[in-house]
Amino acid sequence: MADYQHRPDQRPMGDKNFLLYMLVAFFLVVALSPIFMKSKQQPPESPTPTPTPTATPNQAQQQSSSRPAPAAKNATLQSSVATKQAASEIETVVQNDFYKITFTNRGAQAKSWVLKKYKDDKGNPLDLVNAPAAAQMGFPLSLWTYDEGLRKKLNDVLYVAEIAQEGRGKQSLDVKKSTIAGLHLDAPQTITFDYAGEDVTIHKSFSFDKSYVVKVETLVTRNGQLVQAYPAWPSSLGDQTNPAGYATGRLNWQTPEGIQRQAAFESHWFKSNSWVVGGNTIPSPFYWTGVTDQYFAAVFMPAAPQSSTMVTLHTTMEMLKDPSNPKSEKEIVHMLGLGVENPSGTTQAELFVGPKDLDVLNSTRARSLNSAPGEGPSLEGVIDFGTFGWFAKMLFRALNWIHDRLIPNWGWAIVLLTFIVNLIFLPLRITQMKTSLKMQKVQPEIQVINKKYEKYGFRDQEKQQQKQQEVMAVYRSHGINPYGLSGCLPLILQLPILYAFYAVLANTIELRQAHWLWIHDLSAPDLWHLLPIITVATMFIVQRATPMPGMDPAQRRMMNTFMPLTFGIFTWTVASGLALYWATSNVINLVQQWAMNQTSLGREIKELQLKRLRKKNK
Repeated sequence: MADYQHRPDQRPMGDKNFLLYMLVAFFLVVALSPIFMKSKQQPPESPTPTPTPTATPNQAQQQSSSRPAPAAKNATLQSSVATKQAASEIETVVQNDFYKITFTNRGAQAKSWVLKKYKDDKGNPLDLVNAPAAAQMGFPLSLWTYDEGLRKKLNDVLYVAEIAQEGRGKQSLDVKKSTIAGLHLDAPQTITFDYAGEDVTIHKSFSFDKSYVVKVETLVTRNGQLVQAYPAWPSSLGDQTNPAGYATGRLNWQTPEGIQRQAAFESHWFKSNSWVVGGNTIPSPFYWTGVTDQYFAAVFMPAAPQSSTMVTLHTTMEMLKDPSNPKSEKEIVHMLGLGVENPSGTTQAELFVGPKDLDVLNSTRARSLNSAPGEGPSLEGVIDFGTFGWFAKMLFRALNWIHDRLIPNWGWAIVLLTFIVNLIFLPLRITQMKTSLKMQKVQPEIQVINKKYEKYGFRDQEKQQQKQQEVMAVYRSHGINPYGLSGCLPLILQLPILYAFYAVLANTIELRQAHWLWIHDLSAPDLWHLLPIITVATMFIVQRATPMPGMDPAQRRMMNTFMPLTFGIFTWTVASGLALYWATSNVINLVQQWAMNQTSLGREIKELQLKRLRKKNK
């Protein structure tokens, strides 16, 4: 499978740039329209990366000098404890229908987290552990502390591992079990990792069921005192394999006040720039907090939202702009992570690692502020549908329904939904086209008024007001309202539609690697660029077929060239699903304009144009 690269402008929250782009394009159209035309960095960082656990092959026998002790539940423990540590590294595989996780007892962390239902861009099973980032920041479910030396120890020692199956008690993982390839532990299942040595005791427990959620429990003490140690997802996500992928990274969390989203670095128009500070602590309350990219997420849901804290992790890495080309230039990318902790005792949380699938996220709920399970908000807010989120979700539901019930192909589903949306707006579109034709008809009268007042400048407010009154009188006599439903309002109403489509098609995981005709991935740009070419060609024809009253030939030629090229460049780089929507809309608009030009009013205006042209050429 080809190595498709996603664009930075398709990231979540990239809709700000998109909205700005569309607003500029819209106001250029308005500024040149017949209604108004009369005739002529590196952010300051304080990253605190986690050290890399040393990986060793599966080998040797695991031994324990004493039987495992139960997990401590209090803030202080006995400082005198029996030594408990393994003699060698072993790996344990846990899997259900959704994932396959490989744990190592070195640091009691996850070396691999494969999602069975998804592939990477090369067709291999998708591993959400980001190996290059983990080598610098640490593996998932490692422990992050403010003491770098202690942090290294917590994530490098060899833990004693046990499995606890329902009805069977605990079993130590020994050489015989560790050599069983792909050890399958059926849910319900729990793995515990314990370490005790010198002045430190560590307990980690992971429980699994038949969903994407894993229950996490950790406790660390030093000299009998509780240590703030955050179980973390420290190193971005595994599908971020190029600079464009890292650009989609975000930290998201939901508080009672709403959902917060933070990019590694973000510039703002009217306020100071912002960035994620490595090692920054954010206090409670929060329902959930997670690392996300365009299509996947790792989200912690603390068992005690009122008393948990989170720490943000951020560092940088240099990588090739084109990983497939060893000779390409290098670029700095930002890696994000986070951890959660309960400062008052044992940290307990649920960890969701999976796709940003709306149905899956809706079925996964956090705890309420009183710690009641399943009574808090769902993880739906992990998906950023942008400013018009409510409308974008409606469009997604409609697109999903069309795909599931009518056409089992996402490309054709987009085409059909585009047709339906244009059909809904057809009455407004017809009214707008009729208004343009009528304005073309009264253009000679408007030109007479313009000539009458051309000697008066804009500073002469009285004359300008009189001119405006005469122009509006002409419009009213012919039933024209340039500012209402028959004027530019239909254009304004279409902006939220396009904006919502952008948000849906840029965030819908269902379009990831979805095929349509020659396109292999509707979430990536069209590699053959046929859709942008269709967009330019159809828009050029639509511009030429659309009456532009009050615009002189030079300005009309500029509009006929400038606008198609502008949107051609736009569709050249965006997801092909969005380019497909835009190209389909242009084809529909072309058919509508052609049909309007065949009406009696359309033929009348065409005759008037030819008559004026003949008169001008005499």
